[in-house]
Amino acid sequence: MHRQEVIHQLDIIFYPILAAIGVPVNLVAMVILSHGKCGLSQCVTRYLVAMAMADLLVVMFDVILYRISYIYFRGSFLDITPVCRIIIVLLNATTDSSVWLTVTFTFDRFVALCCQKLKTKYCTKDMAAVIIVTVCVLSLLKCIPWYFVFGPQFIINSVPWDCIVKQIYFSSPGWAIFAWLHRIFTPLLPFALILFLNVLTIRHILRTSKVRKRLRHNGFGEKDNDPEMKNRRKSIILLFAISGSFILLWMAGILYFLWLRIKGTYYYKGPYDPVFILQQTARMLQLLSCCTNTCIYTVTQAKFREELKNAIIYLFTQIRK
Repeated sequence: MHRQEVIHQLDIIFYPILAAIGVPVNLVAMVILSHGKCGLSQCVTRYLVAMAMADLLVVMFDVILYRISYIYFRGSFLDITPVCRIIIVLLNATTDSSVWLTVTFTFDRFVALCCQKLKTKYCTKDMAAVIIVTVCVLSLLKCIPWYFVFGPQFIINSVPWDCIVKQIYFSSPGWAIFAWLHRIFTPLLPFALILFLNVLTIRHILRTSKVRKRLRHNGFGEKDNDPEMKNRRKSIILLFAISGSFILLWMAGILYFLWLRIKGTYYYKGPYDPVFILQQTARMLQLLSCCTNTCIYTVTQAKFREELKNAIIYLFTQIRK
């Protein structure tokens, strides 16, 4: 079997499995977190629910309506050019929202852990709601130009079908600037910001932990029973797990983008080209990131595990009845 056929077969298997997992796990995360019984602040809960919603929309628009429909439902109304254009705009907008909500969550935890004076004003549920809405609206506005990048590939009985990139996209300086800004804002700048904020957070935590342990040791003699440090540790584990997962799963996409720009090559030669393999791998890992947060909550949050267990028991009880 040729390598191209292997990759096509992998697409046929991978994306339906991703959709079958991505939709329920994000729905479960939204339901459990929205109940507010996981021991998290209302501010953190709103960010996590919004991130789960964004990830769910990415799975719906990018995986189901775009990739699975292309593989299994060719010739459906989803392939009509205006519909295809709208799907492309929405999948880019939801991807941007998912990425930037991860950034805003990382910044919120940085403020909560490192900026005590700003914490009381910034780390509130109302501020979180404002930021979430702002991120989603700006992401949608930023991606509207994608509607005009694509044109019809075929016209049958006066109906335009499929989406193909217009030639002006490759020759116009304006579109070149748009393409660069799009890649800078997603994912280069978020990638750099998450790394930078995590470095600052780690440095602050190490410094304050040493001081706090020294003070408690000298003043009370209780080095291992510090509720404040335990709460911080839980918050740190959740933060680093989410941001670390984002960095790892988007790393291939960053490398692919940088490789193309450094080499100045925007087309791969065929299925044996390493650039093609890197492109396909990067795309799969990027979409896989939409399913990892629920697993992270399950591993790192004991109360989330308890609520998940109760939900599963309730579901099976209802099925038995």
